[in-house]
Amino acid sequence: MDIGIGLPNTVPGTEPQDLLDWARQAEEAGFSTLGTIGRLVYQGYEELIALTAAAAVTSRIRLTTSVLLAPLYENAALLAKQAASLERISGGRFVLGVGLGGRDDDYAASGLSTKGRGKRFEEQIDDMKRIWAGEDRGFAGGIGPATVREGGPELILGGSTDVSFRRVAKLADGWIMGGGSPDMFAQAAVGVDTAWQEAGREGKPRKLSLAYFGLGPNARAQADGYLLDYYGFLGDAAAQVAGSAAVSADMVKSYVAAFETAGCDELIFVPTGSGLEQIDLLAAAIA
Repeated sequence: MDIGIGLPNTVPGTEPQDLLDWARQAEEAGFSTLGTIGRLVYQGYEELIALTAAAAVTSRIRLTTSVLLAPLYENAALLAKQAASLERISGGRFVLGVGLGGRDDDYAASGLSTKGRGKRFEEQIDDMKRIWAGEDRGFAGGIGPATVREGGPELILGGSTDVSFRRVAKLADGWIMGGGSPDMFAQAAVGVDTAWQEAGREGKPRKLSLAYFGLGPNARAQADGYLLDYYGFLGDAAAQVAGSAAVSADMVKSYVAAFETAGCDELIFVPTGSGLEQIDLLAAAIA
């Protein structure tokens, strides 16, 4: 199982230089990917821009939106061009993870309705894939740029319902769980694999998951401070999310073992702070 680390693009107080230093150090530490969290109504950096900055200071590590809320980007042609540009600039390292999101305020702030968003989402993905395949769209031909990976960036979809699993099988290369226990992952992974087989797809979908972490002497306070605020819209349930964060090396190790047993292909540990020591602490915990 690959182990990735999140870029602290949504952690309050993260400065632009912090993102660049974090990206460099994460690559040096040997993590498989840099992941970003998608949300509009929160103080943070937009994911495609943050990962483009990371791409400029790295050369090996994958760059994954985990996940970007695609329906907020209404212009599918423009999003396809942005994704293709980042994929090419990074030498094929970009992985486009997309989902619907779970907060109505992100849609309200965009002047969009949540009604029918699943259908719009599928149409958007179909449109982007045609663009990445080089479909003519005007006098000059296709939109471009041509991607390093044939057919466009690797496409990963989020979601936890049977409908979302069928969507993965129909449109994507893999699936990501946005949060939850290893047992929840294992159960959902069965649904994803079943949908994949029923759709007649060859091979297996790549399956990813996120897990929050915060390490060091103030780990619990750091995790609570960020997660209780970020998930405040959940009310009392925010405490459950905060409590699930890995705040010790032993918890990190147990998460790695349990997710690997559950069939996870890549586990991305999402930081609750932006101090660079978090990278080395996580690397030491999984060593």
